[in-house]
Amino acid sequence: MTKIKLKVNNKSVEVDVDPSTPVLWVLRDHLNFIGTKYGCGVGSCGACTIHLNGRSIKSCQLPVSAVGIQEITTIEGLSENGDHPVQKAWLDVDVAQCGYCQTGQIMAAVSLLKSKPNPTDDDIDTFMTGNICRCGTYLRIKEAIKKAAKSSNK
Repeated sequence: MTKIKLKVNNKSVEVDVDPSTPVLWVLRDHLNFIGTKYGCGVGSCGACTIHLNGRSIKSCQLPVSAVGIQEITTIEGLSENGDHPVQKAWLDVDVAQCGYCQTGQIMAAVSLLKSKPNPTDDDIDTFMTGNICRCGTYLRIKEAIKKAAKSSNK
């Protein structure tokens, strides 16, 4: 075990873990940020998506030792009251069905809108392809992303 300092959701924290522990498990098991979900464990489904220095990244394969002083943002740190434009659009459009993948979808969508404030359908399809929704709510996800883009650009 090694003491590792991290910056999570704008707060400095220290954890005593094996340096090879995936960030997902540090967040969930040691810091109680359970909004980040375990899906496949191999970085293919996107349920574990977080932001690392503002970019979306799958946390299930990223060893905590690779993070260093980079800023980690989880769904809990996206907004204090769940009122980020993407979160609001998700609710307005009623995207979630089972809801399991939604935190990863939202984190990816936020990252997309940071890089492309007015994404096309192709942009959305390409960027979100690494996030799987087993319920198939892709059309509602796309609609929510477009709605959040419009509300963010007002």
